[in-house]
Amino acid sequence: MKFGLRVRGGLAAAFIMFAGPVALPLASVVLSSPAAAQTVNSIEVVGNRRVELETIRSYFKPGPGGTLDAGRVDDGLKALIETGLFSDVKINRQGGRLIVTVVENPVIGRVAFEGNKKVKDEQLQTEVQSKPRGTLSRPMVQSDAQRIAEIYRRSGRYDVRVTPEMIEQPNNRVDLIFTIEEGAKTGVKSIEFVGNNAFSSYRLKDVIKTRETNLLSFLGSGDVYDPDRVEADRDLIRRFYLKNGYADVQVVAALSEYDPERKGFLVTFKIEEGQQYRVGSVDFQSSIATLDATTLRGYSRVSVGSLYNVENIEKSVEEMQIEASRRGYAFAVVRPRGDRNFEAHTVSVVFAIDEGPRTYIERINIRGNTRTRDYVIRREFDISEGDAYNRALVDRAERRLKNLDFFKDVKIVTEPGSSSDRVVLNVNLEEKSTGDFSISGGYSTTDGALAEVSISERNFLGRGLFAKASVTYGQFARGYSLSFVEPYLLDYRVALGLDLYQRQQLANNFISYGTKTLGFSPRLGFQLREDLSLQLRYSIYRQEISLPATLSDCNNVAAGTLIGNRFVPFNPTPAFINANGLADPNGGLGCFANGEASLPVRQELANGATLTSALGYTLNYNTLDNNKNPTDGLLVDFKQDFAGVGGDVSYLKTAFDAKYFTPLVSDIVSIVHLQGGILNKIGNTQLRMLDHFQMGPNLVRGFAPNGIGPRDINPFGTQDALGGTKYWGASLELQMPFWFLPKETGLKGAVYADAGGLWGYQGPTSWAATGEVNTPGCIKPTRNPNNAGTCLGLQLDDQNKVRTSVGVGLVWASPFGPLRFDYAIPLTKGQFDRTQEFRFGGGTSF
Repeated sequence: MKFGLRVRGGLAAAFIMFAGPVALPLASVVLSSPAAAQTVNSIEVVGNRRVELETIRSYFKPGPGGTLDAGRVDDGLKALIETGLFSDVKINRQGGRLIVTVVENPVIGRVAFEGNKKVKDEQLQTEVQSKPRGTLSRPMVQSDAQRIAEIYRRSGRYDVRVTPEMIEQPNNRVDLIFTIEEGAKTGVKSIEFVGNNAFSSYRLKDVIKTRETNLLSFLGSGDVYDPDRVEADRDLIRRFYLKNGYADVQVVAALSEYDPERKGFLVTFKIEEGQQYRVGSVDFQSSIATLDATTLRGYSRVSVGSLYNVENIEKSVEEMQIEASRRGYAFAVVRPRGDRNFEAHTVSVVFAIDEGPRTYIERINIRGNTRTRDYVIRREFDISEGDAYNRALVDRAERRLKNLDFFKDVKIVTEPGSSSDRVVLNVNLEEKSTGDFSISGGYSTTDGALAEVSISERNFLGRGLFAKASVTYGQFARGYSLSFVEPYLLDYRVALGLDLYQRQQLANNFISYGTKTLGFSPRLGFQLREDLSLQLRYSIYRQEISLPATLSDCNNVAAGTLIGNRFVPFNPTPAFINANGLADPNGGLGCFANGEASLPVRQELANGATLTSALGYTLNYNTLDNNKNPTDGLLVDFKQDFAGVGGDVSYLKTAFDAKYFTPLVSDIVSIVHLQGGILNKIGNTQLRMLDHFQMGPNLVRGFAPNGIGPRDINPFGTQDALGGTKYWGASLELQMPFWFLPKETGLKGAVYADAGGLWGYQGPTSWAATGEVNTPGCIKPTRNPNNAGTCLGLQLDDQNKVRTSVGVGLVWASPFGPLRFDYAIPLTKGQFDRTQEFRFGGGTSF
C-alpha cells in the first residue's frame, strides 16, 4: 500500500493508491476472559455512522440461555466483514458487555477515469461495479481494475496498466479514480504453420482472419492479437482441410507466445494433415418404410471420384432433410456416415435416413435486437411455433441471419420446453451498425479522375430495407442514383428493387461525342437455390447525344433543310479542302476542314432524345468460395433484354459471361473467362449505333476503350467506333502471389492471354435527305459537283478478325481499395483498331 499527497485546485487531499492485490480488511477480536461462554448483558457498537445499530447487533445472536460463546462471536465477526460495509471490525468483551468497534467503508462520491483515449468513459462506466453513492469495496475496486484491463486486451492493448486511486473527501466520502496507461496495440509479429505439407503457409494465411503486422496495419485491425480470433482460426484451418479431402486432419494446437524483444505475439498453428481422400462410393439407406432413399439422390452434391468435401456433405444433408420434410416426413433425420479405406485413400459415404424423435417447437425467443423488428428475423425461418423441430431448417435460418449482415454475432440454441417433446429456440443476436457513408475516389485510364459520395442503409428503419443515394462527379463521367430494395415483397421471399439514375458521359480521347441518360428500373429477384438466382427487370430510359458544333456543321443539304426533327444549315468553314486534303481556294470539301463526326453519330444528334423501354432477365449461377477474392468455383451470368415495349427502338440483346476459378500448384490460381453476345434486330426499326456492343480492354486487353470492331475510317472525320452486333471473347489468366513479399502486402502477379472479336455493324450507313445524292455506306458532297464522286460519308471497316494479346498484370488489394495495373501487347489486330498497352484502374472508400 502506498501513501501520497495529491493537490487539486490548490487544496491538498490525502489519497491512497493500490498498486497490487488488495487484501480483505483486517479485523481483530479481543476477549478479556478465556471462558468458553459467558452471559452477555448488552452489545455496544462504536464507530457506526450510516449502518443502523440494530443491524450490527443482529449478527451476534446468543445461544440457548442467552450465552454468547467464542464460536458465535467469531461467526458474527466473519458475517459482519463479508457485508463489505466496513474496513475494520474489532471485538472486545468486558464483563457482561460485548463492544463492537467498526470503521465504516467510505461512500463513493464519484467514479472517474483518466488517461483513457481509445475507450470512452461511458463504456467503462457500464463495465465497473463500483458506482457513485455506493459503498467502497477494495476487492471490488481491484476487480474493476482487472475488468478495465480486460477491455483493453480485447482490443489488442496488452501493455495496459490500470491503477485505482482513492481521494478522501469530507464526511467519510471518497472519489474513486482509475488512472489508465493504455499502451500501444500488441500486434501479431509472425504466423507460422507446422506440419503443413499439402498447402503452403502462404495459402493458409488466406484462410485465417489473423494477420501479421506490416507498414499498413494501422488501416485495419486484423493484426491485433485476439485469442478468440486465433481460436476461431483453428476451426477455419480444419474446415479448409476437410473441404479439400483431408478427413483425418487435426489442428493440434494454436500456440501464442509474447516476444518482449519484438513487442508482439508469435502465433504457431500445429497441424496433422493425414491422407487426402476421394469418394469411393455413395449410398442411400432409409429405415422409414414408405420413403425410398434413392429418390433423394438428386439432392446429393457428392459424386464418386470427387474429393471428399465435408461442406458438400453438409449441404447434401440439409437439402435431403428439407426435401423429406416437404414430402411429409417432418421428423426424418439424415445422418451421413463415412467408412475410410486407408489403403485406397477413399471414403464410402452413406446417407442414412431415420425417423427422428417427434419433437415440436414450443417457442422461438429472440434476444438482443434493439433496433431490428422481430418479424424481420422471424421471416428468415422456414418453421414457426408448433411446427416439427428440424435441425436442418434451424441451421439454414442461422445462416440466413448471418448473411443479412445486420448482426455481429448470431447463435441459435435450444433448451427443453414444458414437456419432453417440446423445445424452445433461443435466437441470440448482437446488432451492429448497418449505415454507411463513404467518399470514394479513383482514377483510371478510361474514365480519368472520379469521385463519389454515397450514403446507404442496409436495415432502413429496422425493417430490413435497403436504401442508397450516391452522387458521382468525374473528369469524363457524372451522375447520380437512388436505389431502394424490399427483400420480402408481400411477405414472400421475393426482392423488389427500384433504381432511378442519371448518367452523363463526356467526350474524351476515345469517343468524340457525349451521352446523357435518365432512367428508371424496377426489378424482382428470386433465389431459386443457394447457388442460383433469377432477376426480372423493366428498364425505361431517355438517352440523348451531344457533339461540339465543329463536329456537326457539315451537311450535304441546302440551308434550312429539315433533317429528322430539326433544321440544320450548311455552314462550311472558310478554308476549303479538296479530296486530297490540300487547300483549294476554288472549292472542295468545305466544312470537313475541322473534322466531322461519323454519320451515325450525327444522325443520333439530329434525331434528338430517344426513349427505350425494355424487359429483361438475368440468371446467375455462383459457386465461388469467396466473392471478393475467389480461388475456386464457377460464376455464370446469362442475360437477355427485349426493347420494344413501347419506346422508340426495338431489339433483342443477349449476353453470356462465365468465369471459372481453380487452384493449381504453389498457390497459383487459374482463371478461365468466356464471354459472348448477340444483338438482333426486331421488325423494321433501325438499330441505333448506341445500342451496339462497344468493346475494348473489357474483351481483349491491350486495346483502347472502343478500340475494337467496326469503325468509320473516313480520313476527314473523327473515325468513331460504331460497335457491333456480335462478339466473343476468351481469356486464360494465372494469378500468383509474390512469395518473397509478406502476405499482408496484398500483392499478386498475373500473366494472361486474351482473344476475341467484334463485328456485324447494322446501324445507319446512309442519310437520305432532300437534295442529297446517296449511296449505301457513303454521303457524297453536293457543294462542289466536280467532286461528286468523292465519298465523305461513312466508310465502314467491319472485318470479322480475331484480336489476340498477351500481357502481365499487378493486382493489389491495397488498404486504399483494389488496384490493378496491366501491360498487354496485341499480337493480332484490325488495320484500324486502336491499342492501349498500359492500363490502370482503382479507387477507394473512406
